[in-house]
Amino acid sequence: MKKLLIICSVVFTIYACGNPGEDKTSGQSGARTEVTENGNPSYDPKRGEGKFQNMELPDALDAAMAQSGKQIYEVKCASCHKLSDERLVGPGWKGVTSKHKPEWLMNFITNPDAMIDQDPELQAQLEICLVRMPNQNLTDDDARHLVEFMRQNDGIK
Repeated sequence: MKKLLIICSVVFTIYACGNPGEDKTSGQSGARTEVTENGNPSYDPKRGEGKFQNMELPDALDAAMAQSGKQIYEVKCASCHKLSDERLVGPGWKGVTSKHKPEWLMNFITNPDAMIDQDPELQAQLEICLVRMPNQNLTDDDARHLVEFMRQNDGIK
């Protein structure tokens, strides 16, 4: 019994000391990430957290893409989001494309967990809604179609 206790203590001590090559600021071995004064990784609230950045959308709406986005909305989103500014479970979608850049929307649709963990506005929204947006496992194309539907909902023609 004493041997088992000693082995567990040694294993715990080694584990607690961590990997000396691990970067404690980013949690990634060998990689350095800028951190804020409170120790969190830097976050761009205009872009969000994900692979999309600096997206330029055409001025004209793609009606076929918006129609596809409407179908995705009806299956995956309508149970929590209204198309007005009224909150259901999550916030309403009216005006969302003027409030957020397309890359932010795309990143949030495809990567909600990381964004909720880092975005102060989303954390404040979570305190109001009390329910985290689930990851719907939407493809990049699905997300782009949803953004086009959001644009249509906001009056883009």
